[in-house]
Amino acid sequence: MDSSLLFGLAMIAYILASAMYIGGLLFKSPRLNLAGTCFTWGGVVMHSFATLLRWQETRQVGDGHAPLTNMYESLVFFALCIALIHLYLEHRHKLQALGAFVMPLAAVCMAYASFSARIDDSIKPLIPALQSNWLIAHVVTCFIGYGAFAIAGALGVMYLLKQTRQDKKVQEEEKDSFLPSLTAIDELIHKTLIFGFLWLSAGIITGAIWANEAWGTYWSWDPKETWSIITWFLYALTLHARFTRGWNGTRIAWLSIVGFAAVLFTYFGVNFFLSGLHSYGAS
Repeated sequence: MDSSLLFGLAMIAYILASAMYIGGLLFKSPRLNLAGTCFTWGGVVMHSFATLLRWQETRQVGDGHAPLTNMYESLVFFALCIALIHLYLEHRHKLQALGAFVMPLAAVCMAYASFSARIDDSIKPLIPALQSNWLIAHVVTCFIGYGAFAIAGALGVMYLLKQTRQDKKVQEEEKDSFLPSLTAIDELIHKTLIFGFLWLSAGIITGAIWANEAWGTYWSWDPKETWSIITWFLYALTLHARFTRGWNGTRIAWLSIVGFAAVLFTYFGVNFFLSGLHSYGAS
């Protein structure tokens, strides 16, 4: 058995989990939500084993590096971060309805990594710039932050959907019994944004240290670096507006969505459309 098979099984589990969660939300079915949770856990277990197996497979090319060095590996790790953070929040806040908004993101990441013609899933020796102990620290911290921002964006969509239903004067006990209150969603968005912001900050710091080690400078205004700092400032301003101006509700929900769009461009747009020191991420 190789890692690609386990990644494929994890993708199927995430797709099934998405279907169960969406069905649970639409039909108000605790059993479907429970099935979604079970499929998610199954997917995470297979996903984790696949990651460890791919790490072992890198030894076949000589260097035994962590599987975090190209677009394929980062995509599947992104999906794993999303699924893990979702499971924690679901357990911590008893919020199974979140899976209907989050797990499709993990499933899409896995499907895109598996089927896109632009993604090369082969294992290659590391280029010199990636041969550093800072690789794991930088990539892991960044993608935990990205995963948290994906959750925050999904919560923003949940907030706006619930608000729209209430604005239409739909009875909450009839239509929204599986969704938490607007206040609870808003507070969870806030906490998730803080969590993601701290990890993204750590990712930028470790990236700067790594850049100095690899290229002799902490900051070179490479497109990836530039968009990373743009994204950081966007979230910093969002949190600042909440702390000092009391922004909440609809404003923060929209900003969480806009922020995640910036994350996606930092991740995909820079790799595919802008050349620079990080262009190897597209390979």
